[in-house]
Amino acid sequence: MAKKTVPFQGTKEQEEKLLEMIRTQKNEKGALMPVMQQAQDIYGYLPIEVQKIISDEMQIPMEKIYGVATFYSQFALQPKGKYQISVCLGTACYVKGSGEIYEKLQETLKIKGGECTLDGKFSLEACRCVGACGLAPVMMINDEVYGRLTADEVQQILEKYE
Repeated sequence: MAKKTVPFQGTKEQEEKLLEMIRTQKNEKGALMPVMQQAQDIYGYLPIEVQKIISDEMQIPMEKIYGVATFYSQFALQPKGKYQISVCLGTACYVKGSGEIYEKLQETLKIKGGECTLDGKFSLEACRCVGACGLAPVMMINDEVYGRLTADEVQQILEKYE
């Protein structure tokens, strides 16, 4: 199954900001990482369209841009939702059922981990440990922590964000 992607919705203002930023930095040694970080700050992620602009403007092959974007975990190739859901799949949480919670979220939101709903409202990721093992299993939505969860509670929690 192909990954669902939210269509690129960059604005002319964002592109102008990106181009200006690249112009001021492209001749500096080691500029690629800072340019990519700032591009992600502008757009919220690094879609292929933005990578192509960086490639063209800095005269760096797309393969290198994509390689850097996929190597470093700080870069996101998919947009993040307004509400970013993280489910802890660390040992304590997993043993207490976080895998079922993660599956229920995928089923309910109709996305897989690493994806964003088409309306841009929710994105879903698995994480390893949020340091709340005593509350296992744990899910976070943005900065809100939900502990001692069951899969049956997922729908009710999501409704709070509708």
